Amino acid sequence: MELWQQQARESLTCTQTLADRFGLDSDALDRVVARYPMRITPYQLAMIRQADDPLGRQVIPDPLELADDSPLTDPLNEEQLSPVPNLVHRYPHRVLLLVAGSCFSYCRFCTRKRKVGCAQMKITMGEILKGIDYIAGHPEVNEVILSGGDPLTLSDTLLDDILARLSRIPHLQVVRVGSRAPVVLPQRITAGLCALLQRYQPLYFLTHFNHPRELTKETVEACQRLVASGVMVVNQTVLLRGVNDDADTLYRLFHSLFRLQIRPYYLHQMDLTCGTGHFRTRLEEGIAIMAQLRGPLSGLAVPHYIVDLPGGHGKVPVTPDYVQALGDHARLQAADGTLVDYPQR
Repeated sequence: MELWQQQARESLTCTQTLADRFGLDSDALDRVVARYPMRITPYQLAMIRQADDPLGRQVIPDPLELADDSPLTDPLNEEQLSPVPNLVHRYPHRVLLLVAGSCFSYCRFCTRKRKVGCAQMKITMGEILKGIDYIAGHPEVNEVILSGGDPLTLSDTLLDDILARLSRIPHLQVVRVGSRAPVVLPQRITAGLCALLQRYQPLYFLTHFNHPRELTKETVEACQRLVASGVMVVNQTVLLRGVNDDADTLYRLFHSLFRLQIRPYYLHQMDLTCGTGHFRTRLEEGIAIMAQLRGPLSGLAVPHYIVDLPGGHGKVPVTPDYVQALGDHARLQAADGTLVDYPQR
């Protein structure tokens, strides 16, 4: 058994252990975990100083998750955009293929928190093969994003098999792999994995750092292994209330990523996922933060600030000029969980 597999096996799922460590109410934690599962890797747990610090807030269950703070069960309408199970075909030329039903660590703000890690998201190889067959049968599709759950929870052998099958589809030109493993389990980024990914170029690795404290010696080395193998690494950050909703924090994060040859790609406005209202910021706040970043940060280090519109209408860049373009979709959720209309200009 490899080190990363041992670390994954030893991940924390016991609420009592968490309660004892941080002085929390285990019964309250149990009520949350009964609906939304919890898993925290030993590596990640060691970095958390207190339950409500920027790292703790991302993975420690909070009773606020049980609030009925969104009318949308599936905010991005992924189920209706799935012609076959676990494949989302929203944009004409690219698809999202879900290849794993679990993650190394469960983010409390996850868009798919309604099902990731739950019994209803058991993805079989047969379902993955049906998704690959769908891609092969649609010549307009030239790009696929592997997601889940986290694709790197799969073994190298299974991941290699999936990538090999995709590489044999003539019209498929680009593959992306979305994973938070470098952040929560950097031991997963082995020399063997990097060599595997190197064989399937062009391949983009989308990772997910939200706070500069996540850039430890171990995570930096993991990302450097990916970059050295020729894998193109980009980062997606979610704007999270109480975690990174200030310009100084995001400047330090994006500048550090840029220095590591990791392109800050997207800054996401929180999706309208039920149970995540306490993480949500207002659009005005995000716009103001972006305005503060554009001077100090290199243009190459400034991500696109985007909203993934409810109903599966796709991503829209958020700047003052785009507010009018949001039109009927400008009705978003405020930080206190209430629905608000963004002021038109």
